[in-house]
Amino acid sequence: MTELAIDVRGLNKSFGRKHVVKDFSLQVRRGEIYGFLGPNGSGKTTSIRMICGLLRPDSGEGTCLGHDIRDSAAIKREVGYMTQRFSLWEDLTIRENLEFVARMYGMKDRKGAVSESLHELKLHERQNQLAGTLSGGWKQRLALAACMLHRPKLLLLDEPTSAVDPQSRRDFWESLFALVARGTTILVSTHYMDEAERCHGLAILDRGRLVAEGTPKDLIHEIAAIVIEIEADDTSAARSAIEDDASVLSIAQLGTRLHALLEPATTEPVARLERALGAANVPASVQVVRASLEDVFVAATGFGGRAQVH
Repeated sequence: MTELAIDVRGLNKSFGRKHVVKDFSLQVRRGEIYGFLGPNGSGKTTSIRMICGLLRPDSGEGTCLGHDIRDSAAIKREVGYMTQRFSLWEDLTIRENLEFVARMYGMKDRKGAVSESLHELKLHERQNQLAGTLSGGWKQRLALAACMLHRPKLLLLDEPTSAVDPQSRRDFWESLFALVARGTTILVSTHYMDEAERCHGLAILDRGRLVAEGTPKDLIHEIAAIVIEIEADDTSAARSAIEDDASVLSIAQLGTRLHALLEPATTEPVARLERALGAANVPASVQVVRASLEDVFVAATGFGGRAQVH
């Protein structure tokens, strides 16, 4: 058995005249959580669906769990798919939902599988509660239990925590790591940078192309920008003083601080911004700081070398 759960090369997909995914290639090892980041419309969901055989690519090749990506029937038997929208039956109880899904999968020991899933996701005490009365976090646990009933080797999660509170998101990720510990491979698309940091590997997509990939640590270390933090009493004046500098790619405000990304080839970046602030008579402290994943995302999805403010 190959150590790669996913190995795809040169995938392309168009819908009409719109080229949604362009020459996408990716390798993911078994037993990893791999994250997909990208703006809305960047091709994340389309890429995931092609990888797991739910959508046929226009061109390209590869395997998923050892099966050709065009062999959708074989792949589907080994994949669990959790959509962003809760898609189970709200007028059934938790247990009834899981029993129905188990019948759909044609499982032999349905009762045993449902009971095991209820305990794994800590749903057993609520098993007789109607799904429609659950909070967002509990609905999320139920959805995860349902797509894991048949013990898939690959789990696909499409922005699974978009409608739950921080504690529920934390609990959900603990459940994911428990699944990884027993060998499950997970692909997850997310907009949350704290979730992205939990992944073993990340792919950042922009306008249909893979623009960066690697571990969170490597992506932060290899960011194509210098990260500068400016602290000033008058952040509006500080922003005005530096935003027209040709080296500045991006400026974001964090309370009384400005977070700026500069061209990576900028020489003496601190002194350069200090001169601009001094010329505008704006008292401020300037220092180089460690990049965050949000900085990586902003740099990877690019601004064409022009200053952007957000």
